[in-house]
Amino acid sequence: MSQPSQPQSRYRVAQLNPRQPTAFTLAPDAEARAAIAAELGISALSSLRFTGEIRPAPSEAWEVIGQLSAKVVQPCVVTLAPVKTAISESVHRVFSPHTATPSGDDVEMGDEELEPLGQFIDVDAIMIEALTLALPLYPRAEGAELDTPEDAEDEGETRKPFAGLADLLKQPRN
Repeated sequence: MSQPSQPQSRYRVAQLNPRQPTAFTLAPDAEARAAIAAELGISALSSLRFTGEIRPAPSEAWEVIGQLSAKVVQPCVVTLAPVKTAISESVHRVFSPHTATPSGDDVEMGDEELEPLGQFIDVDAIMIEALTLALPLYPRAEGAELDTPEDAEDEGETRKPFAGLADLLKQPRN
């Protein structure tokens, strides 16, 4: 009995056709989605699909254009109740041989869509990166609100953390 073939997710640049786009579709199975959810620290990833194409671009570059759709469950930042979110994002990346990989401590961030071209274009990695960037940073359950301390409700009075310092300095030392 043979293993079902997995859809290709890494494309060797040297084997891409420079005259026409290369289409791809990634739809990880339940086991792969559970692994991705664990990696990203989310509660569940009930669906994930990334479709698009890799096309030749000017200056010996390649571009990846696609559509990411997912249904995720994250804990609410206030109540920890599960929050379901549907994600639909357009994805665009350009891989250029004329872009160097940043190195050193003080790295200047360039164009977010421009990346260095290596031997492979990994659409699986692009899918996970796009999903990570699309996740809500602070998911909230409907009606969940942060409790405000009673002191914060007095809008007219500003907190002064060093207000008693002058009195302490006036006291005689022993």
